[in-house]
Amino acid sequence: MTWQVGVDRAVCLGSGMCAALAPELFELDDFANPVRPDIEPDEVALDAADQCPAQAITVRENGVEIGPRP
Repeated sequence: MTWQVGVDRAVCLGSGMCAALAPELFELDDFANPVRPDIEPDEVALDAADQCPAQAITVRENGVEIGPRP
């Protein structure tokens, strides 16, 4: 099972919060980018999606959005 991580660059503010929280999952140029689009399930990815100030990060499992959490 893998999760898919995405960043909506049209919404991303480039705050770097995700890259600071999970540098193994996100890198920052002007905007955040996933290091890899497919990852092993990792609670830190959900934490990054939850804490993104723009809610620009999505985490999906089998096409179903599981992050950010409500």
